[in-house]
Amino acid sequence: MVRTNCGSCVRVREQIAPIVAAADAKLVVRNVDNDAGLAVEFGDRVPVVVLDDEEFACWEVDNDELAAALQNGL
Repeated sequence: MVRTNCGSCVRVREQIAPIVAAADAKLVVRNVDNDAGLAVEFGDRVPVVVLDDEEFACWEVDNDELAAALQNGL
């Protein structure tokens, strides 16, 4: 989950893209500014990484934890 003009969102997206690709997973970026429901749910609490409909991380992502979660099919 990202917002328009969010520098942290860009940073995290660039950080996790290679990890997601290495796990042969798909990175889907959803902008909460384009969805009223997501805007209510996440507000300014972005970036948020969601795996299998569960919030995995907010603001900061640990690369090793993300790789392990993707490998284990979290």
